[in-house]
Amino acid sequence: MSIRRIALFALLLAPCAYAQNAPIVLPPDATLLQVNAHGESRRTPDVASIRAGVVTRDADANAALRANATRMTAVIAALKQAGVAERDIQTSSIGLQPQYNYGDKQPPKITGYEVNDTVSVRLREMSKIGNVLDTLVRQGANQIYGPDFSVDKPEAALDEARRAAVEQARERAEVYAQAAGLKVRRIVSISESGENATPPRPMFRMAMAANAAAPTPVEAGENTLGVDLNVQFELGH
Repeated sequence: MSIRRIALFALLLAPCAYAQNAPIVLPPDATLLQVNAHGESRRTPDVASIRAGVVTRDADANAALRANATRMTAVIAALKQAGVAERDIQTSSIGLQPQYNYGDKQPPKITGYEVNDTVSVRLREMSKIGNVLDTLVRQGANQIYGPDFSVDKPEAALDEARRAAVEQARERAEVYAQAAGLKVRRIVSISESGENATPPRPMFRMAMAANAAAPTPVEAGENTLGVDLNVQFELGH
């Protein structure tokens, strides 16, 4: 592309870029009203995320690492056997730390080593969560975090929340306009501050012995997906 064509292309783009940042221009008789609104929709979660860890300790660092690897290998194999896809299993952290003994007026002394290996797991079959948790502990996992519930494809729910937020903003604008003796003419701008989801936080009960008659109970409940909007209205007579 020649320099002349590049310059012309830049000139054509400039007005568009300026228009996006240009101040709002209203008729002389108009009043600008800014309204914050929140919309929500609820969905049953279809994905659960957990983190499972194996902690091992030994006087020798290499022995602690090898023991941890053996147990974590069994944990991962159990996850795959339970039907969890490889793409839903991800190592999130591996740590090796010395353990110290602190005596009175004595320098710290290394007494052994601790290895912590954690995997993040996404479970897509909600009915199997309790069985998977029990299996993890039987296979050597001694740290469990979660589950955290989410909606795999939240777009439709978020769009529902957006429509609810716009409707709420319109209703509030009508209230303000009537109180001021004005009418709502039009929406001038809409900005979205982000999406948020408020999942239920179930309590994972560690009292799940290997010989338990029933799997650990886990209730998914509902997730609330919300959207916050800032809507500007033009009011007038």
